[in-house]
Amino acid sequence: MTIEIKVPQLPESVSDATLIAWHKNAGEAVARDENLVDLETDKVVLEVPAPATGTIAKILIENGATVVAGDVLAILEEGEGTAAPPAAETESPSKKTIRPAAKEVQGPAKTSPAVRRLLDEHDLDATMVLGSGKDGRITKADVMSFLKSDHSSNVTPGDPLPVPVGESVVAGLERVEQRVPMTRLRARIAERLVDAQHTAAMLTTFNEVDLTNVMALRSRYRDEFEKKHGVRLGYMSFFAKAAVEALKKFPTVNASVEGTDIVYHNYYDIGIAVSSDRGLMVPVLRDVDQMSFAEFEAALSAVAGKVQAGTIGMDDLTGGTFTITNGGVFGSMLSTPILNQPQSAILGMHSILQRPMVVDGEIVVRPMMYLAVTYDHRIIDGKEAVQFLVSIKEQLEDPGRLLLQV
Repeated sequence: MTIEIKVPQLPESVSDATLIAWHKNAGEAVARDENLVDLETDKVVLEVPAPATGTIAKILIENGATVVAGDVLAILEEGEGTAAPPAAETESPSKKTIRPAAKEVQGPAKTSPAVRRLLDEHDLDATMVLGSGKDGRITKADVMSFLKSDHSSNVTPGDPLPVPVGESVVAGLERVEQRVPMTRLRARIAERLVDAQHTAAMLTTFNEVDLTNVMALRSRYRDEFEKKHGVRLGYMSFFAKAAVEALKKFPTVNASVEGTDIVYHNYYDIGIAVSSDRGLMVPVLRDVDQMSFAEFEAALSAVAGKVQAGTIGMDDLTGGTFTITNGGVFGSMLSTPILNQPQSAILGMHSILQRPMVVDGEIVVRPMMYLAVTYDHRIIDGKEAVQFLVSIKEQLEDPGRLLLQV
């Protein structure tokens, strides 16, 4: 029995996708639910699993093609069959097939779509690359490090140029340019950022917060918290809860603009910016005001894991009312974040640095962080934005306010 393998229903508001990587060739045997092909949309990578055990009889759409829901990608011959033997392969100077060395590194079976795509582009097997991620997961950086340790012919355009082992590049003798197309995600990010600049009247206000009490509280209960709840007590839960209390006091900051209307939300769905191999994504945590610290940390860990694994869905990325981004994890001291439209404000966190501060007339060293709130001046006045940020500062400098909601 033959089965048509079709493009699944795409997420809402997504009209088409790009076929970025086949993981099986015509004639190869597949198992039920085995991932056959990756489809990239503007925000997520979709996996298309095999509907049954069988053999790929024919591939109808090749890598790089644009597809829509319902398009037939391939024909599957159902049944326990033997895959056709692969055709003899010869090496060419332009493309070198890397084979495992005498000592192979056993890598994890599951990798993200972005990593699998990179492995396929360079004819690599996952068992050849040592993973540095959680539970030994292979990251894109791991693959690039492996490629840099081998010959440069294994690196395709768009990858950083490695220096061959035992050789060096003399400065000034090579002038190299590379032109590669943006990924759909990167193009979509660029489009949204430009739209935000053109649409909103963005303005940023700054403040600084003394995190002495937050750090002391976290240090005091961190081990007990993790033992009881099974998740780490991070800084983000303090900032998220402080932001929610401030949003309750200043509802316009939690609002959005639709045409000439202001839409006020009586719920608090907070987007948390997460960096991934494919770019920055903002998964949304729903009803943060109703979460405990432990529930928030568990939910954040879950969606961040999906982002890193490339399994995040569109439902996880839509509908937020306010966003928090933490450039401090990359060493940023100060920045002006860009609005995540149609939201009207975004909070930027930064590095925690020991700085001299005057407290009660004396100079003391305190762990300080600069905070930034970028807001849409069309609906938020400067006074509201400043007071909103001051509210966050006051709650973090006196965490008891978070418990008493004052």
